Amino acid sequence: MSEKWIVIQQRAKSFADARDWGQFHSPKNLAMAMAGEIGELIEHFQWLTEEQSRQLDDQAREAVALEMADVLIYLLRMGDELGIDVLDAAERKIEANELRYPVDKAKGSALKYDKL
Repeated sequence: MSEKWIVIQQRAKSFADARDWGQFHSPKNLAMAMAGEIGELIEHFQWLTEEQSRQLDDQAREAVALEMADVLIYLLRMGDELGIDVLDAAERKIEANELRYPVDKAKGSALKYDKL
């Protein structure tokens, strides 16, 4: 895991530990908290057109950035609790997706792999 990711993961753990929140940070609870934060992220895009969702003003972009950060922090905490290197898992998943969705079959298509 890159040094910056490790620092952020450690800061998130230290933040939770200083408040004695580790007792609440089971993988189940972290997953549920992450789902709530994803809901808050989605709210920023609800009812926007595709184009509007790509052209957020500065205030909306900052609000979205902070919601994305909340999701990431919970994801890193969950990885820490389960002993999962999230970046390594993401690399493995991208590699699997490259095999599952070959360019010659998937380019320009939104179909799932079993429909290609």
